Amino acid sequence: MVQQKTTHALAAADFDALIFDLDGVITDTASVHAMSWKRLFDAFLAQHAARQGVSFHPFEIETDYRSYVDGKPRFDGVRSFLESRQISLPEGEPEDPPEAATIQALGKRKNMDFLQQIKEKGADVYESTVALIHSAKKCGLHIAVISSSRNCAMILDSVHLSPLFEVKVDGMDSESLGIAGKPAPDIFLEAARQLQVEPQRAVVIEDAVSGVQAGRAGNFGLVIGIARGGGEEALLESGADLVVTDLSEVRITPDPAAAAPPPSALEAFASIAGQADKKELAVFLDYDGTLTPIVDTPDQAIMAAEMRETVRELSRHCAVGIISGRDLKDVRDKAQLATLVYAGSHGFDIAGPQGLQVENKVGENFLPFLDQAEHELTRKLGTVPGLLLERKKFAIAIHFRRVAPERVAEVEKVVNEVAAGNPKLRQASGKKIFELQPRMEWHKGKALLFLLQTLKLDREDVLPFYIGDDVTDEDAFRTLQGRGITIMVQDSPQETAAHYTLKNPHEVRQFLLQLIPLARRSS
Repeated sequence: MVQQKTTHALAAADFDALIFDLDGVITDTASVHAMSWKRLFDAFLAQHAARQGVSFHPFEIETDYRSYVDGKPRFDGVRSFLESRQISLPEGEPEDPPEAATIQALGKRKNMDFLQQIKEKGADVYESTVALIHSAKKCGLHIAVISSSRNCAMILDSVHLSPLFEVKVDGMDSESLGIAGKPAPDIFLEAARQLQVEPQRAVVIEDAVSGVQAGRAGNFGLVIGIARGGGEEALLESGADLVVTDLSEVRITPDPAAAAPPPSALEAFASIAGQADKKELAVFLDYDGTLTPIVDTPDQAIMAAEMRETVRELSRHCAVGIISGRDLKDVRDKAQLATLVYAGSHGFDIAGPQGLQVENKVGENFLPFLDQAEHELTRKLGTVPGLLLERKKFAIAIHFRRVAPERVAEVEKVVNEVAAGNPKLRQASGKKIFELQPRMEWHKGKALLFLLQTLKLDREDVLPFYIGDDVTDEDAFRTLQGRGITIMVQDSPQETAAHYTLKNPHEVRQFLLQLIPLARRSS
């Protein structure tokens, strides 16, 4: 049986609330915290080693940060790490200068460094988390955020996410309420109390061992651990019921009695036109299965002349882009439309008019691992009749549409083994295809956001559309939850995060033709 991207369904009827940690769950500030702790402790340990005449052993993020600091209130983190090195310092006073050798001074110094980094670089947001929050709110669930940091409100305000949360309990609240820090469950229990929900009816979502331990100690209904860079075993051992690498692997399923399949975008066009009223339009599309029918081999996916002319006409009145798993050059050559913006390799390579050209340089680091996996897959699967192994710059696609059904399981087994043996790569799947991609926080949803920002279309007066047909398009659907129109192209009902559906590329063209007058009016 073909294995799709693993997702875990949470029935909305089983819970009343979701409680999210901030750092590493909502915002990518955990890495900023970790580096601030490292700079602080490395400087302190070097001085301590010189004074004591002992060897200098630096602070290690993978071990020391995760074990002694991550998720804990700042001063608890200082105490916990120093105790692990058998170093004793006086507590000191809040008024101590940062250079003093006290717990309070070290905590102050770390916070100053962290705030400086946030001021200079800002905070990145995990869009999959925001999408899950929108989905949960849509299903009537209550949402809270907790943080051991005193900077929680400042960070949420800086990324414009504060309105998403009904309740916020952070380090400042913990101090004023006398709440014990993680791994004690108090901060989560306080959030549940303010939401007026029973812990057993709430979900805790954490990325730190101490946070998972707190959720388990509070007897919450479900504890989800996020292991973005490893550490799955530690989270499970600490009491997580479920561990994922990203919240795109979690979905909220509404009450079945209230659930209904998404309506046809053509039948609901009057409603869509109402949402587009007085808005500038921006339209982004997948290529295979959306602008062209699904075919046996990638080279056969040629856009029909009438579809090309429809897309060209639409691009005269609004921004139009194609986001595809194909390599950038391949999708541009297939589309043959110079006025479009293109994001190839699921967004690793981006180009468009007026000299727009962006290549994800981080992806270059993964090329040797892709080369190694390609060699191994060729050796093990090269003789399977009908199999097409397609090497793209930033991915390897294994097409099995023409493979005999009885041999698909064999192909899947080999792909799973190669993926498991290379932790730098992740496995994805789609319609009759497996794919190995760089294991990093980048996908079509991220590419879509980047394009909106780069094209200066990430504005209140812009209504973005995304139309796609495959599993990889779900990231883009989730990204636009609450901020745009999403359409799944499907010939039979299937679960999707999209707002609307279309049956095939013919209906896609009919829909785009109806969009043209709206785009012309708003341009």
